Amino acid sequence: KLGPREQLVARDILRELRDRVGFDNLAKAVKNPLTGRKIAAYYGCLLLRPGKVMQFDDPENPTILEDFIRAIGATPVIWGLRNECCGGYVTLEDKSQAQKRSGSLMDCAAKAGADTVITACPLCLYNLKKNGGHDELPVVYFTELLAEALGVK
Repeated sequence: KLGPREQLVARDILRELRDRVGFDNLAKAVKNPLTGRKIAAYYGCLLLRPGKVMQFDDPENPTILEDFIRAIGATPVIWGLRNECCGGYVTLEDKSQAQKRSGSLMDCAAKAGADTVITACPLCLYNLKKNGGHDELPVVYFTELLAEALGVK
């Protein structure tokens, strides 16, 4: 049961899965493990920075999304640009810069062997899909894979 303060605070699903449910318990609930899938976790800058304020994960070497990927039965792809900015914040002002940044990210994920990229940021999701230049490499919100693994239609 949530206390009075917690009822007023918006909480993010990813942190709730890690801290309240636990990834071990999530793995036990999986009905359709995503075995064989190679998933690149994209953190971007929203989840991690400023690190002292967010205190979400290690801003230089985050692991929460990779732990989530393992819990749903897939294999995380570790790649070099997973916590770099995608340029989503400049999309309206300088689309070419957003395309350059997100294109570099998607190139890196593809070269690392990913068959899917996941994110927990709606702006990153939009930018990587719209400006990433890789129609063959799907970008999805992490809850979409959660639903698939749990057998939710």
